[in-house]
Amino acid sequence: MAEIEEEPAAASEREQAIAAIFSEHHTPLVRLSTLLGADDPEDIVGEAFYQLFRRWRRLRDTDSAVAYLRSVVCNLTRMRIRHLQVARKHLARSGADPTTAHTIELDGTGLREDQRELLEALKELPSRQREALVLRYWLDLREVEIADAMNISAGAVKSHASRGMTALTKILEERQAESPRAQSDHSEADESYSGKQKRSRRVRGR
Repeated sequence: MAEIEEEPAAASEREQAIAAIFSEHHTPLVRLSTLLGADDPEDIVGEAFYQLFRRWRRLRDTDSAVAYLRSVVCNLTRMRIRHLQVARKHLARSGADPTTAHTIELDGTGLREDQRELLEALKELPSRQREALVLRYWLDLREVEIADAMNISAGAVKSHASRGMTALTKILEERQAESPRAQSDHSEADESYSGKQKRSRRVRGR
């Protein structure tokens, strides 16, 4: 069945609407894909806009279009991460260096040290938990919007967000305990306590 040719006025309207959405939401979507763990966020967002262009006649609404873009970015990022994981396992089984596969990196440029640590910790979470936290706390979306983006129920959003926050807190606490600064603080505290004990013994000896 041949596609119905689009009227020039409708095509122009679509292009203008998508251009406006691109101008406002491209950077936040790239950031979303990056936070979710994509190694190629620009490509993923570009593909999402291409799919939006093809489906525009079914949406024809800015809010619906943005929600659709978030959903596509989440799905494409999840698929990309799975592909990289499979590629690394295949390389490991074949005896090749798994580092030759693309590595998932989160861009920490311009971030404080604690922010970079948080982004690194996010990479250790399961994809669904990471998505729920990023959409909730970075994009500040409502549960219903997160549910639409992730294609799950609002109840499942709550579950993933709760488990993700618990896991993320544990990861950060463990990293904090293992950090050189924390070990140095413990050492200084031990030395301080030891010094106090020695001074106390000298006082009692008088």
